[in-house]
Amino acid sequence: MFDAAPTPISRKLRAAIEDEIVAGALLPGERLDETALAARFAVSRTPVREALNQLATSGLVEIRPRRGAIVASLTPERLYEMFEVMAELEAMAGRLAARRVSAAEIEALADAHAACGANRDDSDRYYAANETFHQAIYAASGNAFLAEQCRALQRRLRPYRRLQLRVRGRLATSFAEHEAIVAAIRTGEGEQVAELLRAHIRVQGERFSDLVAGLARLGAA
Repeated sequence: MFDAAPTPISRKLRAAIEDEIVAGALLPGERLDETALAARFAVSRTPVREALNQLATSGLVEIRPRRGAIVASLTPERLYEMFEVMAELEAMAGRLAARRVSAAEIEALADAHAACGANRDDSDRYYAANETFHQAIYAASGNAFLAEQCRALQRRLRPYRRLQLRVRGRLATSFAEHEAIVAAIRTGEGEQVAELLRAHIRVQGERFSDLVAGLARLGAA
């Protein structure tokens, strides 16, 4: 049961539904029935509708005439394009961070990296720490607008980035890539940081094939 204070009910509902989408409990193309959701969360349909509209704004949900709300799905081509843009945004944030990072921001980045290391045996916990790690880079860029764009696309790609981390061996590889990124930011090597982040985010070759295969398995399930 959700209460209205201090956070609006619709915001709590949005977070709960978003978590289920990210975790794969709600799959791309799945219909989100307002009545069923209202009954499950013990609320009226109004905050459910508001939450679904908020999720539609972020791109995780689509509102279709006569069909209502469904979990958004992406074609492989569209997914590739979004990861391509994400890689460039992160590269820009990393390059700026290497020039502008403060001592406190370096410490925050190191702490986030350590949290990733402490959760290398669990992809879901690692994913949460990984988000914090990347957001620390956005903050260190010193560019608020860029940070907003990075966070928005990060939210949109959450289900797919989380799925990436479930590929065998990816957690160890991701952590090693983080290690190199932190080291390059510490020494102010902006171009190296940018290239490391591009490689870290891009989904090409086997990584893209693994992601598409993961999506296919989810759909079959």
